[in-house]
Amino acid sequence: MRPDESFGSAMWPIPEGHTSATPASRHVAHDVHGEELIARVWEALELPGSAMDYHFVLQNAVERLWSTRRAHPAALELLEVFALLDLELMEAAPEAVSFEDMEAGRFVRVTSVPRLVGLLEREGAFVEALTVARRLVRFGQGEDAVARLSGKTGALAAETTTAGGAR
Repeated sequence: MRPDESFGSAMWPIPEGHTSATPASRHVAHDVHGEELIARVWEALELPGSAMDYHFVLQNAVERLWSTRRAHPAALELLEVFALLDLELMEAAPEAVSFEDMEAGRFVRVTSVPRLVGLLEREGAFVEALTVARRLVRFGQGEDAVARLSGKTGALAAETTTAGGAR
């Protein structure tokens, strides 16, 4: 599909007429779950859309996968993939998480990456969680996680050093 420029801004044809919502932003319905959700997220990332559209597709997928983790434990692996992809998108295109009318350097609250940081921390992957949290700081978020995880990784390193020296 191509945008219909006759309306003065990008408009997309739909059965009911036209919409300014991009194909990517409309592709993942709220009532899809499991394998269909995962397939639609991948498809949405190939459709026309803005960086912000792709951010919200990924962020919503992370939250939906998190909410179904007990019924579908394998979803946690894709949660990690989508959250890291969202972070890479944010780093490559910061406009994905900021609005034009916001001051430079101010970003919307992101939930996908902190969800991943929390998951990694619960799994005991403190170094990995700290690495991801540090990347999030650029967007004015994650400072508390960095402080907490720095303490945990420092304590773990000290414990490892002490245990190694006690041999």
